[in-house]
Amino acid sequence: MTAIAENDFDASTPAVLAAWDRLLDELAGQLRELAAHPARSVVLLPYAQLMPLLAARWAARFPDSFAPRFETTRNWAARIGLFTPGPNDVSFDHGRDLLTAASLLDGAGLGAQRQWLAGPLLEQASQLAQVAASVPAAWRPDWAAQANAALPPLAEDGAGPLALEAALGRIAVAWAGTSDYATDVLFAPRTAQALDALFVVEGLQPDPLTTSLAEHHAEKFVPLTLRVTAAPAVPRLHAAADGEDEAERAAACVLRHLAEGRVPVALVAGDRLLTRRISALLASRGVRLRDETGWRLSTTHAAAQLVVALRACTGGASSDAVLDWLKLAPAFDPTAVGGLEKRLRRHAVRGWAQAAALSAGEALTEQIDTLRAPWQTGARRLTEWLAELRALLQGSRQWALLAADPAGAALLAALGLAEVDQAAWQEWPAAQRRMRLAEFTRWVTDTLEAASFRPPHPAHAQVVVLPLSQLLGRSFPALVLPGADDTRLPAAPEPPGPWSAAQRLALHLPTREQLRQAQQGAWAVALQVPRLDVLWRTSDDSGEHLLPSPLVQALRLDGQGLPGDDPRQPRTLVAQPVTRPAPSGAALPTQPLSASAYEMLRACPYRFFALRQLGLQEVGELDVDVDKRDFGTWLHEVLQRFHQALQADPAADRVALMDAAAEQAQRAEALDEGEFLPFRVAWPALRAGYLSWLAEYEASTGAVFEEAEYRVERRLGELALHGTLDRVDRLPDGAPLVIDYKTETPTRTRERLKTGHEDTQLPFYALLSGHDAPRAAYLNVGEREPAKLYEPAELPVLAAALYEGIASDLARIAQGAPLRPLGEGSVCDWCDARGLCRKDFWT
Repeated sequence: MTAIAENDFDASTPAVLAAWDRLLDELAGQLRELAAHPARSVVLLPYAQLMPLLAARWAARFPDSFAPRFETTRNWAARIGLFTPGPNDVSFDHGRDLLTAASLLDGAGLGAQRQWLAGPLLEQASQLAQVAASVPAAWRPDWAAQANAALPPLAEDGAGPLALEAALGRIAVAWAGTSDYATDVLFAPRTAQALDALFVVEGLQPDPLTTSLAEHHAEKFVPLTLRVTAAPAVPRLHAAADGEDEAERAAACVLRHLAEGRVPVALVAGDRLLTRRISALLASRGVRLRDETGWRLSTTHAAAQLVVALRACTGGASSDAVLDWLKLAPAFDPTAVGGLEKRLRRHAVRGWAQAAALSAGEALTEQIDTLRAPWQTGARRLTEWLAELRALLQGSRQWALLAADPAGAALLAALGLAEVDQAAWQEWPAAQRRMRLAEFTRWVTDTLEAASFRPPHPAHAQVVVLPLSQLLGRSFPALVLPGADDTRLPAAPEPPGPWSAAQRLALHLPTREQLRQAQQGAWAVALQVPRLDVLWRTSDDSGEHLLPSPLVQALRLDGQGLPGDDPRQPRTLVAQPVTRPAPSGAALPTQPLSASAYEMLRACPYRFFALRQLGLQEVGELDVDVDKRDFGTWLHEVLQRFHQALQADPAADRVALMDAAAEQAQRAEALDEGEFLPFRVAWPALRAGYLSWLAEYEASTGAVFEEAEYRVERRLGELALHGTLDRVDRLPDGAPLVIDYKTETPTRTRERLKTGHEDTQLPFYALLSGHDAPRAAYLNVGEREPAKLYEPAELPVLAAALYEGIASDLARIAQGAPLRPLGEGSVCDWCDARGLCRKDFWT
C-alpha cells in the first residue's frame, strides 16, 4: 500500500500534497480540540483508493502519533461487523438478486413476464437500496411509505398503460424498504460507543449514507473539505477522426508523458471499449497499467470459455457452437476434432444433431454426447444446474484452467460454483425455483455481465486507469482524458432509472442538477492537473457526426486550451511492390481432372496451382444464412429423389412424388423452415413448370431417366478424367443424354452456349460419357420461368477440341511451364488465392 501511495503522491504535483497536508493538520487540530483518541476516530473518504494514500501521508507527517482510521462506509461496516443477507434482502450480488427479483415477481402474480421484468426490477431496487441503506432500520418502514406516496397510484383493476411500471416501482420500494444492509451496523449503539469522532471528507456528490451518519452522530461529526489551490492547467485539445484514431492518439499522448518523465499518468475511463483499446496499445509497448475501474467479467477469456460450453449443450446447438467448445476444452483430442470439423464443413452440416448422426459411433462423438446428455432435460433447480455445470467443466477439463486463472477464479466465485457454496444455495429459497436451460443460461450471462474483474496490478504502475470522479484528491503529473465528446462526456449525465424529476426528489435519488454539479466538479479537478490532454472523436463508428463535450466547448469559448499536436511519430514506408509469381507445377499431380478443375486452369493457371495442385482451400462457414447455393443443392436432391421414385413407380402421381421429394430433401439438407421459406414460396410454380416440361420432353424425345448423381471415372489415352453427372437419360437409339441442372437465369445459360469452345462443362461431360456420338445439355430450372433444355450444336467437335486442349495444357505443365496468375476479369473478384498471388501488390 505504501509503495502505491508514494507512487500516486508524486512530488511534481505540490498543490494536491499541500491541500492534503492542510486537511491533515486540521484533522489533527480537531482531534486535540475534541480530546478524541485517533484510534477511536474515523475519517470517511469519498472512495476507497484514497484510504492507503491518506494513511501513508499521515504516517509521514505524524510519525509519532496514532493514526485515525481512514475508511469508506462500506469498509467501515465490513470491519466492525459480519453481515449475511437474509433470504429476500437486496445483497448487491447481481446473480443472487436477479433470482430474488424473479421470486418476487412470481409472488406478485407477474411470473409470466418474469423474463422481461426481472432485470428492470433489480435495477430499480438497487438504486432505491442505496437510499434505503442510508436510513436506520427502525425508520425504514416510514421511508418506504413516503416512497410509495411518490409513485403513481395503482389502478383498482391492475390495468392501464403504466400498470406494469407502477407495479414494478412498488415491488422495488417494498424490496428495498424491507431489506437489511451491511451498513446498518454503523447506526448501532455499539458503533457510537466505540467512536470518539467522525470526520467526513466531502466528495464531489453528496452521499445519502454519509449524510445520514453525520446526522446520527451529530455530536461527534466534523466536516472536512479538501481545497486545492492550483492554477488551472492549459489543456491540449485533440479532435480525432474516429474511435481508432482517438485510441491511437490517446496512447501516444500517454507515451509522450512517460518519455518526458511524468509518472504516473492518469487515464480517464469514460468509455470502456475505448479504454480497453488504449490499454491494449499501451500494453503492447510494455507499459505497466493499474486499472482501478476493472473489466466486466463477461469480457474475459474465462467467461468466453464457460459461455461457449453452455451454448454447446443446448438442445438445438449448432455445429459451430460445439466445435468452438471442443477447441477450448483440453479433454478432446485435437486431431480428432480437426477431422470432425473437416467433415462437417465438407458436408455443410449446420446443426449438431445432424453432425452427431453423421459421426455416430465414433469415440469423439460419444464423448461429446455423454457430456451433453444431462443438459437435454426439462426444468431444474439452480443448485442442480450449477452441479451439472461443475460436472461439465470438470469432465471437459476446463475447471482446472478456470481455477488457475484469476479471472476464472472470479467467475467461479461470482456464480457460486464451488462445492463449498452449495450449502448456501440449498438454504436460499429463491434458488429452489425450477428453471429451464434457457433461463439458467440467461442468468449466467447476466451475472457475468454485471460482475467486475480487476486483474492483478504491478506495484509501481506507470499508468493509472480511473473514473473521472476519482481524480479528487489524487496527485498526478499528467492526465489523458479521451472520450470528451457530447455523447460520452455530457455536461449533465442522464439520471438512471425510470423516475421523473419530481419522483427523484421525493425518493432522494440523485437529480440531474446534482449530477451536473458533480460532473462540473470532476471537470474542475481534471483542469488542475499540470499537464492535460483532452481527446474526442468527430464521428462515431456508424458515421454519425459528433461534437465536443459542452465542457470542452465552454473552454474554447473562454479562449482556454491549445490545439493538441498529433503525438504519433510518422514513419516513411518505402513501397516494395512484388513481381507476378510464376510457379511450376511439374512436380505436383494434375490428374485425375474434373470439369471444375480444368475450368479453373483456363481461368487462371495460378489459381489451379494453389487451390488444386497444392490443395489450399478456404475453410467454409457452417452457420450461414440459406442462400441461392443452398437452393440449388436442394433442388438437385429433389430432382434426384423424384426421378428415382418415378423410375420405381411410373404410374404414381407426379405432383405428390415431387412434394414428397421436396420435403425429404429439405430434411436431409437440414434446411431451417423459416430461412428456407422464401425459396419454398416459389416451389408450386417451379414444380408445375418442371412437370410440364418433363411431359413434353418425354413425348418428343422418348428419353428415359436412367441415373442421377452418377460418379464417373474414365481414362482417355493419357488423360484421367472424373466427375459427377447430375442426370443421365437414355435415348431410344441407346445413346446417353447427359443433363446438367442450372438454377441461373436463362440468359446466362444461353450465354454459356454462345461462347462455343470457351464453355468446357458439357464437352467435358461428353468425354466422360464414353459414347462415340455423345449428347449433353443444360436444363435450366428457374424459379420464374418454365424449365427449358439447352443443347449445344456440334458437341462431338467441341469435345474433341477440349480433349486436345486438356492434353496440351497438362503436357506444358509437366514440362515446367510457369503457372502465372492472369489478374484479369471477374475471376479475381472472388478468388480464394488472391492473397497468395499478391495481385494488389504487383509492380
